[in-house]
Amino acid sequence: MSVAAYLRPRFQRELTRRITVGIALIALALGDIWLGWLYFWALVSLGSILMMGEWSDLVKEGLKRRFAQAAITVPLLLLAPQPPFPGPSLTVLLAFVGMAVVLAIGAQSVRLALGMFYAGLPAVALVFLRELDFGHEIAMWALALVWATDIGAFFVGKSIGGPKVWPAVSPKKTWSGAIGGIVSAIGCGLLFHHFGRLTLELALASGLLSVVAQAGDFFESFLKRRAGVKDSGDLLPGHGGVMDRLDGLVPVAPLVALLWLWWMT
Repeated sequence: MSVAAYLRPRFQRELTRRITVGIALIALALGDIWLGWLYFWALVSLGSILMMGEWSDLVKEGLKRRFAQAAITVPLLLLAPQPPFPGPSLTVLLAFVGMAVVLAIGAQSVRLALGMFYAGLPAVALVFLRELDFGHEIAMWALALVWATDIGAFFVGKSIGGPKVWPAVSPKKTWSGAIGGIVSAIGCGLLFHHFGRLTLELALASGLLSVVAQAGDFFESFLKRRAGVKDSGDLLPGHGGVMDRLDGLVPVAPLVALLWLWWMT
């Protein structure tokens, strides 16, 4: 059996597993967005805690991961959209800053402390978006445009190939894939505009947000390169770790929240 013949079914099995797990994760996310309230907050908080653990490993502070995860739990509890907790607010943002200082001093690691913002700010943004009047649509759009970017980039990149964007950091990502991701994200935004209540301006901003999502992907690839690992973890079969799945959403969610505040005020 040739090498190509051996690798083909192996690739197909990996793709099938990746798609199956991906569909399950999307269903879980959409279901929790629809339910909203404490259900969505709980899922978002769990993701942040898991990301904080993976961040600890990537910045070579794995021995302090439990300390870091305990620290991020404090502001995440305050983020709960249920009295007496303040929910998404300036108080919660200040709590993240305070716990970052605790980590920087207590764990003697600024790199570890920075993970408080990497894993925490997207959580604040997502809970804030979901609490808006038709927040389920806005939160779904934020997630969907990242998924559309990933799917478009993967299939267009595989089909067309061509020059690499930044081979030293992510050797598989091509310019054709990057463009495919942007086009897919814009198409996703236009669907939310046509069938939902997303404004046309925000729908077209999906292209810019797609670029931001891909930048987040490259940043995580950079962290993994420095750490000498292929994935941020092994929790999700066929996908790696939680950061591997949410790396694009990390910068997109806060930016969507800022765009919403700017556009609607």
